[in-house]
Amino acid sequence: MVILICPVRHCGAALERRDRSLVCPQSHSFDLARSGYCNLLQPQDRRSKNPGDSRAAAEARRRLLDAGCGTALLAALKTEVAARRLGTAVLDVGCGDGYYLGSLAAEGEIEAHGLDLSVPAVELAARRYPGVTWVVANADRFLPYGDGSFDLVLSLDARLSAGEMRRVLAPEGRLLVAVPAPDDLVELRAAVLGEGVLRDRLARAAELLAPDFVLEDRRTVRQTARLDAAALRDALAATYRGARQSQQGRLDGISGMEVTLAHDLARFRFRDTIAHPA
Repeated sequence: MVILICPVRHCGAALERRDRSLVCPQSHSFDLARSGYCNLLQPQDRRSKNPGDSRAAAEARRRLLDAGCGTALLAALKTEVAARRLGTAVLDVGCGDGYYLGSLAAEGEIEAHGLDLSVPAVELAARRYPGVTWVVANADRFLPYGDGSFDLVLSLDARLSAGEMRRVLAPEGRLLVAVPAPDDLVELRAAVLGEGVLRDRLARAAELLAPDFVLEDRRTVRQTARLDAAALRDALAATYRGARQSQQGRLDGISGMEVTLAHDLARFRFRDTIAHPA
C-alpha cells in the first residue's frame, strides 16, 4: 500500500484521511480541494507565488492531448506496462493534466498517484480522473511518499529527480522516462526559431540518472498530425511555456502545418551495486 507522508520539514510521518483533510500524528493537516487533489507544497518549496505551468499552458496541453497528439506515447506506455507486468502501484512525477496516468488507470487495476508543481494542471487532472490520487508538490525537493512505495515511476516530459525517484521506487521496480525526440515538432520549431535544431535529450537524461539507474531499453515513438493555427499556438504555449511575442508573430499567416510528434521512451532499473534505502 502506498503511504503519503507529511511534507513538513523534519516530520515525514504518515498521513491519513480524516473527512476532507490529510492529517499526520503531529497534527499537521492538509485540506482536500473540492475537485479532490491535495496541495502538499510547502512555503520553502516555492520559487514564485504560482509555481509550475500556468493555467493557460495546462489548458493548451489538455486541448492538444484531447485532439490526439499523445496517442503514440500513450500506446507505447500501455504496451510497456502490459508486457512487463510492472505492478500495481504507479507514480507519475510531473503528471501535468493527468492524461497519461489517468488513461492508464482507466484500463487497468493500478493504484495510481500523480504529482505536479502546477495547481492548475493538477486541478484539471483531478476533475477528469477522480479515481487517481493527485498531489501538488515540488518533486525537485521531496516526493511525499514512503520509501519503496511504487512498482513503476513515470517521468514524461518532466524534470528528473533521481534521488527521490530512487527512494520511492521498490527494489525490483522500473523507471520509465519519456523526453521529446530530436525531431519532435521540428517543423514548428523551424518556423518559429528559423531552424529546427536536433537535440538528443535522452542522452542527457541517462547521464543524470547514471549514478542510480541503468538503461535497460529505449525506443522512439512517433506520429504526425495536422495542426491548425489555434493548435500551433497551443503547441507553443504548452511546449515552450509561451514563446516570445516576436516568435509567435512568425506563425501569422500560417493556417496549418503537418508536424512530427515524437518521444524517446526509455526504461531504467536500479544499478545492481545500489543498496535500496531501508
